[in-house]
Amino acid sequence: MSNKIVLDASALLCLLNDEPGADKVVRVLTRSLIGATNLAEVVSKLRERGLSLDEVREALGGLHLDVRPLTHGQAMLIGDLRPATRSLGLSLGDRACLALAIDLNAEIYTTDAALTKADATVVTTNIRS
Repeated sequence: MSNKIVLDASALLCLLNDEPGADKVVRVLTRSLIGATNLAEVVSKLRERGLSLDEVREALGGLHLDVRPLTHGQAMLIGDLRPATRSLGLSLGDRACLALAIDLNAEIYTTDAALTKADATVVTTNIRS
């Protein structure tokens, strides 16, 4: 397994909100990455809370995130994961996170208990446990 950590949107929001588990994200931030789909989810949540786009950029800018684009292969995997993850209620963003981690053979950090139950070939860690 790679030493890379894929953060899902919930893990990055946990860090930004200084919630329980944020310390675990801080410890791996220099070797973490996030998919563009999950970053879009974070931006959406912050905008819903009333932050301006400039405030969002400022909040994220200091983290020096390694943001990965969605590839064609990952898009195919996201669709392929749907039948196996539908009963867990995983969103497209959740499956995008899984696809990125599978593609990179990386571990996932999340606060989403359902994501940790996905039958995938990657280790998924609930940072609140």
